[in-house]
Amino acid sequence: MNRADDAPALSDALAGKRVVLCVDRKSEELAAALARHGAAVEIAPALRTIPHADDAALLSRTRDLIEHPPQMLVITTGVGVRGWFEAADAAGCADELRQALTNAVILARGPKGRGALQQAGLHADWVSETEVHTEVAAHLRTLDVAGKRVAVQHHGSGADGLDELLAELGADVVSLTVYRWGPAPDELAVRRSVQDAAAGSLDLVVFTAAPGAHRWVEYAREDGVLEQLVQRAQDGQLVLAGVGPVTAEPLEQAGMPGLYRERMRMGAMIREILAHAERGWGRPGSAAS
Repeated sequence: MNRADDAPALSDALAGKRVVLCVDRKSEELAAALARHGAAVEIAPALRTIPHADDAALLSRTRDLIEHPPQMLVITTGVGVRGWFEAADAAGCADELRQALTNAVILARGPKGRGALQQAGLHADWVSETEVHTEVAAHLRTLDVAGKRVAVQHHGSGADGLDELLAELGADVVSLTVYRWGPAPDELAVRRSVQDAAAGSLDLVVFTAAPGAHRWVEYAREDGVLEQLVQRAQDGQLVLAGVGPVTAEPLEQAGMPGLYRERMRMGAMIREILAHAERGWGRPGSAAS
């Protein structure tokens, strides 16, 4: 586990608290932010992000979309959009891809996707408010997609059901997975975090992606300590923070209350962690954004 001990102090709100970040992307940035408030921070991602920049299937489907542009594009993650255009740029076809998508109706799951589209020179015609894929699915059911070519950019796990829904609605679906989840870079560190959390030597575990939270729960189940974790979380001795309700869902399904705000932003999560510390380190509940 890595530590972030050299960040300038802003407060002592988290002084004496031991924190583990089960976070792959931007983990050092998040660690520094929490360390500035006195936390002893360690990093142990439960999963790692594997880019598909050189993925032959991704590039093949990208070139196919350039030759046969879609009438609709569904974006599920901002990092996926950026990764897609980075891969296209490396292959020398980013401008062609942008042109091929210019006339497509573009749907984005949340403002992160919209922001990434804007950076790529594209415009979202519809943006979901909750960043939950079920809202995107509900909106798709209101549209006439029969016979239309629809490209879908998926998140790392790729299992959101949108491809299947669109096929049922009669669309010609082109599926794009720009990155995927791989095994933890240090499995022993993750298992140690699970054991420490169950034993009571860990105060806060932070997650920024639902697959990572789900895998951490699986580690706990495999190691036979899930019951202890549930008890500590329900008693308020262990706090499990997620960047929004989607990330916290695997924790809550396992019986552990998650600390989150509806607004799925890193800064909002940090503010909620600090507010929770000020309220007293008890059983968390969700807060308004």
